[in-house]
Amino acid sequence: MERDQLADFLRRRREAISPGDVGLPTGPRRRSPGLRREEVAMFAGISVDYIARLEQGRSSQPSVQLLEALARAVRLSNDERDHLFHLAGHPPPPATGQAQLARAGLVRMLDLLTGTAAVVMSDLGEVLAQNRAAHLLMGDQTSYTGDRRYLVYRWFTDPEVRATHPPEQHERQARELVADLRSAAGRYTRDRAVADFISRLHEASSDFRRMWAEHEVAVKRTDRKILIHPRVGRLLMDCETLVGLDHHQRLMVMTAADAESRERLELLRVVGLQEFSRAGGAAAPEDDVADRREEL
Repeated sequence: MERDQLADFLRRRREAISPGDVGLPTGPRRRSPGLRREEVAMFAGISVDYIARLEQGRSSQPSVQLLEALARAVRLSNDERDHLFHLAGHPPPPATGQAQLARAGLVRMLDLLTGTAAVVMSDLGEVLAQNRAAHLLMGDQTSYTGDRRYLVYRWFTDPEVRATHPPEQHERQARELVADLRSAAGRYTRDRAVADFISRLHEASSDFRRMWAEHEVAVKRTDRKILIHPRVGRLLMDCETLVGLDHHQRLMVMTAADAESRERLELLRVVGLQEFSRAGGAAAPEDDVADRREEL
């Protein structure tokens, strides 16, 4: 682990990102370039104190999962991500169906959609990056590890995930996830890790075994569904998915399908911005908080 080089690299990448590039208000009174440490901590799902120790060269060795979260938070390219892993004393993840980083072009598109929930997903259903609006709508979808990184696995093994959809939609949602996975699996016929993942799903869920045996195939491109949010209730959402030419990564954009859902999403956005301003503490001066509220 190259602590000093790792500290310098992370600090410089943080300072190189414009707040506007990640959907944050820029404000005229920001005292330092780039993102604040607490903003990176929010995007990565780790503590501000640990980021400070990393940037000061006095941290313990970060885990692979933490490095992936940091790479997403500071928008590293694939080459920069590999460099981050080397500095931290870990081999970079292999380039297989189950280890990907969101493409830089898709991340830039994600950042432009500041008021609209959007995520970059792999074709196996792992969220590789999400913007703030998606974080407020869906929670942090990038911090899962192991098989739980994939929505299809969580759907069939975690009742809390299914609870975010009304019961009458469960069968259709499950079938669409299985058909989409079947389509992706056809592109990874020589990838043993993908085959093993599907085998573990067979072992974990009888419903998955039943639906997989029906051999339905369909790439999920558009959908209208109801989401049940714990704070604002039922939301009718239209989901449009842009599939890359190589089919390995997708940009999914979620918009409210009716006026009531739009009002509830706006309430969620306002509450989220206010809570983030309060969480900033001393690092977010009152003038800057006022700037954020003016954006509303």
